[in-house]
Amino acid sequence: MAGSANLNVMMKTARKAGRALLKDFGEVEQLQVSTKGPGDFVTRADKAAEQMIREDLLHARPSYGFLGEEGREIEGEDPTRRWIVDPLDGTTNFLHGLPHWAVSIALEHKGQIVAGVIYDPVKDEMFYAEKGGGAWLNESRLRVSGRHKLIESIFATGLPFAGRADLPETLQDLARLLPACAGVRRFGAAALDLAYVAAGRYDGFWERGLKAWDMAAGLVIVREAGGIVEPLQAEADIIGSGQVICGNEAIFETFAKVIRKA
Repeated sequence: MAGSANLNVMMKTARKAGRALLKDFGEVEQLQVSTKGPGDFVTRADKAAEQMIREDLLHARPSYGFLGEEGREIEGEDPTRRWIVDPLDGTTNFLHGLPHWAVSIALEHKGQIVAGVIYDPVKDEMFYAEKGGGAWLNESRLRVSGRHKLIESIFATGLPFAGRADLPETLQDLARLLPACAGVRRFGAAALDLAYVAAGRYDGFWERGLKAWDMAAGLVIVREAGGIVEPLQAEADIIGSGQVICGNEAIFETFAKVIRKA
């Protein structure tokens, strides 16, 4: 797909950061690690990747704002456009040598996510989309799965850790969903969970307690692949609430009823 100039900048930047992270991943035991909070680690590689992405994106588009996981938000001269970046989604996987993590870059325009890139350097998989242009994995067009039955579908979510307050709700979700479906996966990288829904690898995904950078790119990729994306709570804002549920059109209503059931 021939993307816009903005999308090409995003993809080039994601690949550059991904290559740098991949080198560090090969030496994961030697990385210097600091603790940012219970169960939430940040590495020197993570910070370096964000700095690299910030410099490249703001060099290409100096008037845009920038919101990243590791640094303070930068307000741009153009208040309508903002980059939203997770330089390393799946940090805990990275630190443990698990090859499932990604670079995520989104572009927001007037409060709407209009482009997104999620790059998995280990597998060299580039998921990307622009509003109105479809969703893609490398050179192949993406479509959500076509399954119609919950019992044949598999879903992804995140499991709260280290005393997070949403653990009881998630356990209740699982108690309702597991008997009705083919399985639930927890791979530890929300950006890739969303990308996998777009690719039809998962039939749906839901999670609470996410940040803007965890899901911004994935939202537009799922939508452009034909998926339905909504907040968990009616009338809520997905980015603002940190809660999302998505899936293919055929099973979404049934899936959402199970998860949203009081």
